[in-house]
Amino acid sequence: MKILLTHTYFLEEDAKEKQIMKPYVPLGILYISAYLEQHGFGNEVFDSTFSTFKQQQAYIQSMQPNVLAIYTNLMTRLNVIQLIKWVKQEPSLAHTKIILGGPEVRHHAEGFLNTGAHVVAIGEGEETMLELMQALATNSSLASIAGICYLDTSQTFVQNPERKLIRDINTLPLPDREKIDFKPYLNTWKHNHGYSMMSVSTMRGCPYTCKWCSRAVYGGTYRRRHPELVADELLLLKQKYNPDRIWFVDDVFTIHHNWLKQFAQQVKLKNAIIPYEIISRADRLNEAVIKELQESGCYRIWIGAESGSQRIIDAMDRRVDVLETRRMIQLTKQYGMRAGTFIMLGYPGETKEDIRQTIEHLVASNPDEYTVTIAYPIKGTELYNEVEAHITTPWEFEKNTDRDLDFKRHHSRRYYEYGVKWVYTEVYNRTREKNKLKNIYLWAKGLYLQTRMLAAMVSERSLINR
Repeated sequence: MKILLTHTYFLEEDAKEKQIMKPYVPLGILYISAYLEQHGFGNEVFDSTFSTFKQQQAYIQSMQPNVLAIYTNLMTRLNVIQLIKWVKQEPSLAHTKIILGGPEVRHHAEGFLNTGAHVVAIGEGEETMLELMQALATNSSLASIAGICYLDTSQTFVQNPERKLIRDINTLPLPDREKIDFKPYLNTWKHNHGYSMMSVSTMRGCPYTCKWCSRAVYGGTYRRRHPELVADELLLLKQKYNPDRIWFVDDVFTIHHNWLKQFAQQVKLKNAIIPYEIISRADRLNEAVIKELQESGCYRIWIGAESGSQRIIDAMDRRVDVLETRRMIQLTKQYGMRAGTFIMLGYPGETKEDIRQTIEHLVASNPDEYTVTIAYPIKGTELYNEVEAHITTPWEFEKNTDRDLDFKRHHSRRYYEYGVKWVYTEVYNRTREKNKLKNIYLWAKGLYLQTRMLAAMVSERSLINR
């Protein structure tokens, strides 16, 4: 049985990423590939990142797979639909079974099946994919396979019971990095940023309750690999690929302080230290933890802030203190590491005063990097449930993604779009710009953006009153 694992992210189509140029390998696919190989199911991986849709089509045509498994996330959903439709229309691929997995499928399973997918795998993929391959290889029933959805012979939607998550993820093999070509990734990073980067996963799940965050694959769990195994993986990467830096993809790297202490000991003992960056929360950091991170090779910590307004933080159910977040950003910098943070505007109920507090927070904490996005509701999240009745965007499954969704906010989306520009302008002026003439220009620009926000607010009220 010929098995092909793929995804549909094409760097060439992503205008924003082409400016950033920080691509990462499809680590989840490589985990599943390794797991299938471990259990006797050989497979191939087509990594679409540096490819094109036509090249992907040609590869599928030449391979003629019995199974085409496609990783699906919010960014790639429309491309996945395009690929499904193409496969279904190709007479030579009539025998190909299409299986979808990833974070996007849980709350859109029926839509994907109606588009042409044969099976949708919900949640963690390794055990589900293995059982599916065993069933397809023997032409067995799908009825007993937990964690899947499909249409039965009468085209009725069937959702089997939820699959239990893998209790001990230390039993999983390392991702099969041999299945893809790493050179384009390493070279792209080196060419655009002066260093090469690889990604590593040490944990699955996130036990925190942020309302806007999707937990469609691993749920609200916390399962972690042994520190020694992680250090072994770093040593392997160091010896084989020699990356300049590592990105740990974990949602909150510093959840367990004892684990972190053991990790620091192991990477030192094994001479496996590679400079790395992580994401954390302010409430899982303190001076001892930051010192341990720095000594084990960490050079940048991304600390989730989301807002400088405690009122908005509480509305998000973030359960962190704005002042503590500010202190941890400052402390990270004091230890010689870079500090990054994330900001979100347009959360339900956010006012100009909340945005102003966010500006003050960024000025006071002065992170080395930060990003600002506008909140959007992902189906299945608490945020989505709260605003579902107020969604204003027309929805078509094959034309929209959740990123397109807008809802009735305190102000219009246009208001917050100007707000994003105001944040960047004001913070840069107060923390980076030293030229007095440029300061005056940026002050005037900030004033202009505030007038645009006011105009957007007046416009929306005018529309409401008509």
